[in-house]
Amino acid sequence: MSSNEVLVLRGTLEGHNGWVTSLATSAGQPNLLLSASRDKTLISWKLTGDDQKFGVPVRSFKGHSHIVQDCTLTENGAYALSGSWDKTLRLWDVATGETFQTFVGHKGDVMSVAIDKKASMIISGSRDKSIKAWSIKGDCLATLIGHNDWVSQVRIAPSAEDSDKVTVISAGNDKMVKSWNLNQFKIEADFIGHNSNVNTVTASPDGSLIASAGKDGEIMLWNSAAKVPMYTLSAGDEVFALSFSPNRYWLCAATASGIKIFSLDPQCLLEDLKPEFAGYTKSAEPHAVSLTWSSDGQTLFAGYTDNVIRVWQVMTTN
Repeated sequence: MSSNEVLVLRGTLEGHNGWVTSLATSAGQPNLLLSASRDKTLISWKLTGDDQKFGVPVRSFKGHSHIVQDCTLTENGAYALSGSWDKTLRLWDVATGETFQTFVGHKGDVMSVAIDKKASMIISGSRDKSIKAWSIKGDCLATLIGHNDWVSQVRIAPSAEDSDKVTVISAGNDKMVKSWNLNQFKIEADFIGHNSNVNTVTASPDGSLIASAGKDGEIMLWNSAAKVPMYTLSAGDEVFALSFSPNRYWLCAATASGIKIFSLDPQCLLEDLKPEFAGYTKSAEPHAVSLTWSSDGQTLFAGYTDNVIRVWQVMTTN
C-alpha cells in the first residue's frame, strides 16, 4: 500500500439469516457478488457502488438442505458452484438461480469447492477426509486420499509456466497443507509447519506463493515451485480466511479479532479493520469468516458472523 492508500468501509449488504461463510467475484461480471451462508442459501448481489446502498440482492439460490460452506464463480460469472454440509455440491446457472448439476458422492460435509479456469474440472474437499475431482456433468473422476482429518479448504493454484497443468492446494485439520497434480491425480508435496488445524489456504495471483493459516494464528508463506516455507506472518488470533490482493503485494486475513491487511514487500501490517459493533460485549463481537477481492483489486468484501457482508474500498488520501 503506498502510504496514501487506505481501506474505507463503504457499505453493508444484508440479506442472509446466518453466518456469511463464503464470497466470490469474477472478472467476467464485475458488478456481481456471490455469497453463501449457514442459512442454506446463496445470494447473488448486483453491486451499484451507491453510497446509500452499495449492492442489492438479485436472486436467492435454494436447494441445499444444510449449511452452504463454500462457493465460487466461473471466470465469466455465468455459473456458481457451492458445497454444503448436506454432503453435495451444486452447480447453478447464475442468471436463473436454477441448479444445473448436483454432485453426489461425499460421505461427509463438503467444506470447500473450486473450479479450474477452463471450467472443465470441479474440486471438492470434505469432512470425510477426501478430495474429489469431478467432471462438469457430475461424474467423479478421482478421489484423492492423503489427509488424516477434515479437509477444510481446496483451491486451484495458477501455474505460471504451464497453462494446462492443474495444481490443487488443500488444507486440513491434520495440520497439513498439500499440493496435488490433478493431471495425474497424485500428491505433489506436503507442507509441514503448522501446529494446529489449518482453516484456509490460497495461492497468489501468479501462483508463485501459497499462504496458509488457521487455529495457531500463524500465516505461513510457501514458495510453491520449491515447495518450501519462506516466512511467517503473525495474525495473533485464529485465521478463518485468506485472500491475496489481485494487483498489490497484500495478503488479507480474516481473524477472530479483525481483518488484518499485510504488505508482503516490505513485510508489515498495514491495517487492522475493525468496524464498530453496537450492542455486543467485546468477547461476543462478530468477526469475519470469509473474504474476497473484486477482480480490479479496489474492493474487499468480508462476510461476518452477524450475517452481514461488509464492503471496503481502497481510497487514496492526499
